[in-house]
Amino acid sequence: MDNRGTLYIVGTPIGNLGDITLRAIETLKKVDIILAEDTRQTLKLLNHLEISKHCISYHRHNEEEKIKEVVELLDEGKDLALVSDAGMPRISDPGESLIKFLKKNKYKVVVVPGVTAIATAVAISPMDSETFTFEGFLPMRPTRRRERLERLKYETRLMVFYEAPHKLLNTLKDLKKFLGNRNICIARELTKLHEECIDLNLEQAIEKIEAAGIKGEIVLLVEGNKSGFEELEKERQEKSGEINLTNKELVEKYVNDGMDKKEAIKKVAKQRGLNKNEVYMECVDNE
Repeated sequence: MDNRGTLYIVGTPIGNLGDITLRAIETLKKVDIILAEDTRQTLKLLNHLEISKHCISYHRHNEEEKIKEVVELLDEGKDLALVSDAGMPRISDPGESLIKFLKKNKYKVVVVPGVTAIATAVAISPMDSETFTFEGFLPMRPTRRRERLERLKYETRLMVFYEAPHKLLNTLKDLKKFLGNRNICIARELTKLHEECIDLNLEQAIEKIEAAGIKGEIVLLVEGNKSGFEELEKERQEKSGEINLTNKELVEKYVNDGMDKKEAIKKVAKQRGLNKNEVYMECVDNE
């Protein structure tokens, strides 16, 4: 029989303490120890809930070295709760390495879901959100940051980012440089007293923040590239030299690559914005 303890991944409020779930309260009460990103921040929540519990600091900078200590506690049969300062652990917060290790080694891990800034921001935003991609924080290193932004300029879905207020202006400038003047939404201080969702474009946002600055926790939503697939395909064709081929030559190339002729004609028509019958007739006329 496995007498090892359980790790509970507990979602906590992102601002309004009233958003804590009944299950989260019950879990925090019953575990032996709480792993906290910032013990001072967690203590505020515990005091609000009138819960007295031993907390261990578990943050991004000590995550790897703390795994051994956590495993030893679980092996002793202790139940632990992992919490971040706000929202769900692991989502741009500590927990990634620990959870992977425990799952790999067959420890019991249970999630106690709670509010997340991602879903809250998407829900309040006026932007098209049928599909979206969560990008978290952009890389800080210039090379990796440039590579990520180069890739994202073709993304057709709504993009959701996290950013610190003091870094937001530079991020907006980088986004405009690589993505152009997109429509955005700055969701600020979600679930708190001064919650707001600012709907504007990148140029307007840069001007606004340069003039007045911005404070508070921020989720940034950026509209996708409506012609992303077409732009990416055009760039690929330019690099491969396909853009200089006639429709018939491109069809033949795809056929030689192993594609069915009917599918090749359909693909060329889609790539070049033509009616497939038009491409078909060109292939027939030139035979």
